[in-house]
Amino acid sequence: MPFSWLEPERLPRPLLRLLPPPKRLSPAFAHLPAAWPGRALAHVLGRHVLRGLPQDSLEFLEGKALTLEVSDLGLRCAITASSGRLRALQPDTGSDATIRGTFLDLLLLASQLEDADTLFFQRRLVMTGDTALGLQVRNFMDQLPTSQFPPGLRILMNRLARLALAAKRARA
Repeated sequence: MPFSWLEPERLPRPLLRLLPPPKRLSPAFAHLPAAWPGRALAHVLGRHVLRGLPQDSLEFLEGKALTLEVSDLGLRCAITASSGRLRALQPDTGSDATIRGTFLDLLLLASQLEDADTLFFQRRLVMTGDTALGLQVRNFMDQLPTSQFPPGLRILMNRLARLALAAKRARA
């Protein structure tokens, strides 16, 4: 494999230690407009992840607000579904359910390198509010056909998750 040296696990520990933990990046994210993370999330999910799914696949989220908090980055975004499409809300809007976790844990979940049940039972992800809605979101994520995601997005999420995990282990 010609690019095997790009594998995060093969990078030397001193180099991995140079990567800042997400908490150090939080001041930079504090300057972003509040609605930006939600818009970015809704755009990426709608354009690359949910494309090709049946129109009614987001029915459980219609008229409800789901907030996602990335605790170590200080990011908070809220989304809803309207006419089968994701839409960003202002993060300070009331939320029906909130899912909170660190950047690494949410990235491991999104890249499917870690199981949602494991993260919730280990209290690395916390769900508050309407737990039925939170469970519907979790079940929906488990049923997503990840093989249909654009290959570049799958590779990027996988490599980024493995790099962040390797950096965390190197700093420990």
